[in-house]
Amino acid sequence: MTRVVLGSASTGRRKVLRQAGIEPLVVVSGVDEDRLVAELTPSADPGEVVCALARAKAERVATELDRGVAADCVVIGCDSMLYLDGRLCGKPESTAAARELWQSMAGRSGQLYTGHCVIRLQDNAITDSAAQTSVTTVHFGHPSPEDLEAYLANGESLQVAGGFTLDGLGGWFIDGVDGDPSAVIGLGLPLTRALLRRVGLSIAALWADNHPGR
Repeated sequence: MTRVVLGSASTGRRKVLRQAGIEPLVVVSGVDEDRLVAELTPSADPGEVVCALARAKAERVATELDRGVAADCVVIGCDSMLYLDGRLCGKPESTAAARELWQSMAGRSGQLYTGHCVIRLQDNAITDSAAQTSVTTVHFGHPSPEDLEAYLANGESLQVAGGFTLDGLGGWFIDGVDGDPSAVIGLGLPLTRALLRRVGLSIAALWADNHPGR
């Protein structure tokens, strides 16, 4: 039985997998994202940054798994950041930062970069891996001052890259996306499917081994 291990505490990523018929084992990586980003070269482009973060998360989880799980599993690591005005935006550090970010992106479009990495383990050893980044353009609406303050008071904006969600309360203020909506939530199903195929796994087999309720 090949277990799917999600190396993330993100409820959005888990929801994407569950709605797609996969009940993952969740193992939080604990990677220091700020330190890793600081260690990257200044010339690293947005895709390289999020892919490096996704790979680091997956690798950390792969080395810490219980031997019973590591006997046959695939680890999925992801990281998302919003690219706007020439800079990458992760989770806002404060409500004031989230407010400033929303005021700058309202009525505009930004690119949501999501790094994906899958690592295949068999007999407690890494046998294969694959990583790639998806890019989705997000078109932001104009929340009224009252709506924006109510959204910020909820606290959701502090838990997600770019200070917004597509599948939560922030969805009210997203006018549309060009690209893969599941990647905006945090885990792109089309790209993950392709990466899983590259490490020799089919969705049919993972459905059989990881269906909700197992």
